[in-house]
This record gives sequence, C-alpha cells and structure tokens, in this order.
Amino acid sequence: MQKGRVKHEVISSSGNVFADLGVTNAEEKQTKVRLAVAINQIIHGRKLSQMAAARRLNVNQPKVSALSNYQLDGFSVERLMNFLTALDRDVDIIIRRAPRSRKGGRILVTAA
Repeated sequence: MQKGRVKHEVISSSGNVFADLGVTNAEEKQTKVRLAVAINQIIHGRKLSQMAAARRLNVNQPKVSALSNYQLDGFSVERLMNFLTALDRDVDIIIRRAPRSRKGGRILVTAA
C-alpha cells in the first residue's frame, strides 16, 4: 500500500439501503420510497403541477411537495398505493412462500 492511501473494505448491499444502515422499519421505508418514486415519475411524466397533482390525489399542495421531496413519514404504504390508483395505475400484491435459502420474508415493490 502506498503512503497516505487507505484501504477500504467493500461490503455488498442487501438490496435495502435502510437495512444496510440499520434503520428501524427498513422494509417499510424501502417500500414507501419505491412507491413514491413511481408516483413522482407519473406526476413528472404527465407534467402535472403540484396543485394539479394535489387535486388528482385529493390532498393539499404541501403534501405533494413532501412527496416529491421524499419526506414520507406522513404517508402510509396504503395511502401511497391509493395515490397510484388515483393516477390510473393498478397495484398488485402477490403473496408467496419465501425460498428456503432465505430466512424470513421480504416486501418487494416493482414498477412496470
């Protein structure tokens, strides 16, 4: 190793940055972020103003601002899924047995 250079250990991600950082409720936080990403992509893709999005989602403009800035503490997973249906998206929930190779279940959100 050269003088002044520090060797860094690389640790593989679990796929959930919140779990990797030891955040409580990591699965829920990851789910909320993925739902919010999908909502924000739809809003931006439709070029909706925050006021227009607020009317569509039946919330006030500050809630849309919080959503667009990923300040998600005031939103439940269910509410975010309802926003998606208000934006003409179907939300499918599939429940299946976890593989034996993995301990415990997981929640996965994928936007199609």
